[in-house]
Amino acid sequence: MEFRHLGRSGLMVSEISYGNWITHGSQVEEDAANACVRAALDAGITTFDTADVYAGTRAEDVLGRALQNERREGLEIFTKVYWPTGPGRNDRGLSRKHIMESINGSLRRLRTDYVDLYQAHRYDYSTPLEETMEAFADVVHSGKAHYIGVSEWTAEQLRAAHPLARELHVPLVSNQPQYSMLWRVIETEVVPASEELGIGQIVWSPMAQGVLSGKYLPGQPPPAGSRATDEKSGANFISRFMNDDVLTRVQQLKPLAEQAGLSMAQLAVAWVLQNPNVSSAIIGASRPEQVHDNVKAAGVKLDAELLKAIDEIVEPVTERDPAKTESPAERP
Repeated sequence: MEFRHLGRSGLMVSEISYGNWITHGSQVEEDAANACVRAALDAGITTFDTADVYAGTRAEDVLGRALQNERREGLEIFTKVYWPTGPGRNDRGLSRKHIMESINGSLRRLRTDYVDLYQAHRYDYSTPLEETMEAFADVVHSGKAHYIGVSEWTAEQLRAAHPLARELHVPLVSNQPQYSMLWRVIETEVVPASEELGIGQIVWSPMAQGVLSGKYLPGQPPPAGSRATDEKSGANFISRFMNDDVLTRVQQLKPLAEQAGLSMAQLAVAWVLQNPNVSSAIIGASRPEQVHDNVKAAGVKLDAELLKAIDEIVEPVTERDPAKTESPAERP
């Protein structure tokens, strides 16, 4: 495993991190989830990402139990706040009330006294940014988090939050966006702003929900039990990539992966890691062998000729519109 600084901070994270968005607590049983976490640890992954909303808070519980016997100082545990975790009108968003109550719930479920990174899971238009940042600062100053980050914030939102963070003496070090060969909306605005501000990207879905693994074939139904067939495991997220034009072009990447001595999944993960503003790529898994395969992307360097060949294949189906980085106009 290779390690990188998270943004311009001193925190080192494994360049491949393990996330449990649509697996733990929902798609796979706890024994399988534990096996995947063990595979990640055995592969040298030290960075684990989750959120209070995943599987209705169950994902944090599963991860906390899986990691409870590990040396805490040897791990970087990340979680998030924003999406609804209860029926009340204050059980969501980035108000001071919800942030303060949510960090306590997350720490309890994760069985830890602190998280290394606490992230705003989206931007909350219903709460003054000053209120949100002051609450995050209090979380850090109370020792319940070491750093703060955000997820799917625009360049403008990052620029507004950064001076507040500096004023409040709290390290805003990361953004967690979707990023892959097929989804490159952060490249034109978010990445330049982040480079300027010292913010690193912790990217999710580097394999475009599994499409870049090559297992989905044009003109054929998705494999039984795959993500595209499971409404509980992100079928709505993968649907944007499930058309024959995209799937045909993905199949054209196979010779390039073979040429590089990589599996399709390894090529996809290695590709996002070529961006110097990416601090870590999040992988998920329902089986340990998926972890074993994906981590082999660590440390891989793709040459300029290969990167150009990839671009030529996927460019016609690549999404680059920065407006696709967005948060709900109202709290969900």
